[in-house]
Amino acid sequence: MSDPYAKIIELGHTMPVVAAPVASYVPAVRTGNLVYVSGQLPFVDGKLQDTGKVGADVTAERAKELAAICALNALAAVDSLVGLNEVVKIVKVGGFVASAEGFTGQPGVINGASDLFLAVFGEAGRHARAAVGVSELPLGSPVEVDLIVEVR
Repeated sequence: MSDPYAKIIELGHTMPVVAAPVASYVPAVRTGNLVYVSGQLPFVDGKLQDTGKVGADVTAERAKELAAICALNALAAVDSLVGLNEVVKIVKVGGFVASAEGFTGQPGVINGASDLFLAVFGEAGRHARAAVGVSELPLGSPVEVDLIVEVR
């Protein structure tokens, strides 16, 4: 596996600072060789990038971009706990999309996160996944992503 930090830069991103929790939880917890990352919202520099429902207030393409931001924030949580060089495998991605009535494009939206993990980790980034439409997300966010990662 290539250097994940270099890959993130090559993709035009920078590693964000871990987003501060918005309630009573921690960003990530390690048990054994697994790291469980709490749901991450599309924060950049402490500011939520969009609000609203996908398919009404937010386009599916924009929501896909937001899912990639969530994925970067999830990687920041992993990095702060164990370091990205310790990642063996992205195991499971949970994707939640605040969906307008009739919107059924959740898988395409969450591809924003999945594609980022594949680009950063190659085959080790291929994962199981859920892409779920929900009525509301915290702070009015259009997208939220959580993660389970195997580490050394």
